[in-house]
Amino acid sequence: MQLKEKAAYLKGLMEGLAIDDSTKEGKVLLAMQGLLAEICDAVSTLDDDLDQVYDELDAMDADMDELEEAVFGEDGEADEDGEEDGVRYELTCPNCGAVTVVDEDTLLSEEIACQNCGAAFDIEFGESDEEEAAGSDEKKG
Repeated sequence: MQLKEKAAYLKGLMEGLAIDDSTKEGKVLLAMQGLLAEICDAVSTLDDDLDQVYDELDAMDADMDELEEAVFGEDGEADEDGEEDGVRYELTCPNCGAVTVVDEDTLLSEEIACQNCGAAFDIEFGESDEEEAAGSDEKKG
């Protein structure tokens, strides 16, 4: 039984008992019955509104899925190399001058090796944040 049906049943019971509003108890019971009817109407309205919000949210989710597929492709976050998209940094090897492109995890590792000559070199960060320390070597990919 729904809330409105239960409230209507209770109202019918009270009418069947011939509760009179001339007594103190009758006034209280009839006021409670009226309040219950108003609460049921409010809950029903909120339930309808919530259903509408869920429908709109589902539509937005479907639109977002279409947008993500259009922007990122079917596989979501992977580029053609199978790596996750993200910030990339270009580093110049102090030994041979070759440019090496690394991701943030590699940049923060203790030692980086040049892909061209194999020489290992360290990246030293100053007291400023890491992006400023990378300076002009930073490149978004």
